Amino acid sequence: MTTKIALVGCGLVGRSWAIVFARAGLDVAMYDPTPASLDTALDFVRGALPPLAELGLLNGHEPAEVMARLRPAGSLAEALDGAAYVQESGPERLPVKVELYRELGRLAGPDTVLASSTSGLPASSFSEGMEGRQRCLVAHPINPPHLVPLVEIVPAPWTDPDVVARTEAVMAQAGQVTIRLNREIAGFVVNRIQSAVLGEAFRLVEDGIVSAADVDLAMAEGLGMRWFFMGPFETIDLNAQGGIYDYCEKLGPMYHDLAREQADPRKWHAGLVSEVERQRRAATPMEGLDERKAWRDRYLARLAQAKRALSET
Repeated sequence: MTTKIALVGCGLVGRSWAIVFARAGLDVAMYDPTPASLDTALDFVRGALPPLAELGLLNGHEPAEVMARLRPAGSLAEALDGAAYVQESGPERLPVKVELYRELGRLAGPDTVLASSTSGLPASSFSEGMEGRQRCLVAHPINPPHLVPLVEIVPAPWTDPDVVARTEAVMAQAGQVTIRLNREIAGFVVNRIQSAVLGEAFRLVEDGIVSAADVDLAMAEGLGMRWFFMGPFETIDLNAQGGIYDYCEKLGPMYHDLAREQADPRKWHAGLVSEVERQRRAATPMEGLDERKAWRDRYLARLAQAKRALSET
């Protein structure tokens, strides 16, 4: 069982990973080439733990216990020393990733798993020329991972199957939920689904069908109410008397016609983005974004608490 994790990169995603692993009882070494980012990450965790404890989202641990498992490292080598698993959350720039993974391959132990939080770069793009590439893969979280449990496991063509299995075991140990992709694909799974939704959302606004606020309501007060606890296939299975076959027989032709109509990829041009920005700023002024993000995280925490309670009934 894994006991020590190294976090490389302590921005928005890395600091959330720190909570995920530390509340699971793991020792966590945290490294960021910018010391201020590391200090900010530790301050964030320190402030986030008490409300998580109140909601029962620290696995029964006290905030002080969780904080005690986090150790800032002064160098990459120090962070990697003794780590069985590395969760990298560095910048989403390919040249940076390539250079970083060369360093990880040189400094990490020969059996250390090297996993990236990247949102869209396949592991093959930054690990191809490095030493020990067989231990590299993507473990893409849905931000913030301490509140949203899903992690997409995406191996490169040369990733050792044992590395995939060990990554899934670490995530299970940390209380996350994994899906495994059979091969690399641009955007992975979640961002491809989100891309389809966003494409249609922007199209509906651009064509003057509905406002941005009403698109958000359609999801938050409609589809999202179902999709919060079940996926699209189970949704349609339960929405017809005879299950999947019945649903597809009755509504398949309609969806096919919609798909043909929607097969119209459009750029999010400056005028459209400006209009959506105008509508969003009317709803939430720029100076209120941080407060709204904090509200979102509190809401997600409550949902996580509720979902855990529902799963136990």
